[in-house]
Amino acid sequence: MFPVMIGTVVIAGIVGYASEKTGFTHNGYVQSIIICVGGAFLAYFIKLMFGVGLRPAGLNAIVSSLGALIIVPTHWRRR
Repeated sequence: MFPVMIGTVVIAGIVGYASEKTGFTHNGYVQSIIICVGGAFLAYFIKLMFGVGLRPAGLNAIVSSLGALIIVPTHWRRR
């Protein structure tokens, strides 16, 4: 269980860095990594508690990180 959580954090950090490097987001490196790690943690604990999520843990981390990057900045952006 612990190695899966560490892998989730590492994958989420890589997704956050890559999304900022490619220009997918314009939040800043640290902010994107924090958003991705938060989304990945949320998905990891939902899968752990309720069993809802994708089967491979790595794919679950990637999808949840990208979902958090799409939802969080657009929700708090001013119009």
